[in-house]
Amino acid sequence: MEFKKENLIKHTAMCLLMFLLLLSAMFVGSGWIGGHFKSMETLRIYLESYGKLGPIILTMIQALQVILPVLPGFFGCIVGAAMFGAAGGFWINYIGISAGSLMAYWLARHFGVSLVQKMVPMENYEGWINRINQRKSYTIVLFLAILLPLAPDDFLCYFSGLTSMSAKKFTWIILLAKPWCILFYSIFFAYLIQS
Repeated sequence: MEFKKENLIKHTAMCLLMFLLLLSAMFVGSGWIGGHFKSMETLRIYLESYGKLGPIILTMIQALQVILPVLPGFFGCIVGAAMFGAAGGFWINYIGISAGSLMAYWLARHFGVSLVQKMVPMENYEGWINRINQRKSYTIVLFLAILLPLAPDDFLCYFSGLTSMSAKKFTWIILLAKPWCILFYSIFFAYLIQS
């Protein structure tokens, strides 16, 4: 009975994840086709067109920009701080980017190497997978990469799903390391905008 309950929870979580991915893809696709990701100003106008749903749309965009690393994630951080202030921008970006990181891990865990090779350029894949396999301290490397700005943390979320790292450990790393860089960006950009 416990096994069936666990399978039901996993199946429900997978269906919910797929629904959220499709919903996010719809908003991102609409914005991409409309040319709203060309600059921070066009992204801001796009979000304002959704009124009170703007924060939710930005959260979804930030989640999807981790999963599809071709979208400019820093635009979202800047626009979040500009539209919703340092605190509001921080929470929107933190929730979205953390959710996207967890989804990337889960997708890699569920679909394996074939998906990761499609999501990550092949030359990057080979280099990173060799480094990861040679490191005994991958947990520390991942924590520092998530903590520090400009690291290829989107790719590392996918790679982590291919390792033996547990989902619980990966989640804790994201939740504890991810907020500091986003908080810095949120305060910095909010300050610049108000100056």
